[in-house]
Amino acid sequence: MEAVAKLRNVPTSPRKMRLVANLVRGQKVTRALGLLKFEANSGAAKVEKLLLSALANWQQKNQDERIEDANLYIKEIFVDEGRMLKRLRPAPQGRGHRIRKRSNHVTLVIDSKAERLGSKAAIQQAAESNPTATDVANEAPKKTRRSSAKKSTETTAQATA
Repeated sequence: MEAVAKLRNVPTSPRKMRLVANLVRGQKVTRALGLLKFEANSGAAKVEKLLLSALANWQQKNQDERIEDANLYIKEIFVDEGRMLKRLRPAPQGRGHRIRKRSNHVTLVIDSKAERLGSKAAIQQAAESNPTATDVANEAPKKTRRSSAKKSTETTAQATA
């Protein structure tokens, strides 16, 4: 189950905010919070607050689940351009240079990642819910290493020489 949070009209340029968004895209929520807490970029504090808001939204939708057990990750984060304020700065000889004060909109989506069927975490989770699942996991066939044909031909060539 996914949860969405949006931050609108942030008074920083979209280019600067995309640097922070690219930093946390696809990360687990706990790791992303750690990255954002110690990031020097000014947009990191705003994205951290947005991530906490998305976490609260997810908690509202899934009141019966614990956040620690949900295996949450940042499914999608994108930065769009917002409204641009245009100002004039005085320039030499009576001219004026245009100043563009940019803003942006950030949208963040978090989701719980389902474990793959053969992963250790999925087997452990199945074992907690069903005690017979561990017996099935223990009987799974093990991967065997194949010897390369190249090695076997080299050894036979050396034996005949």
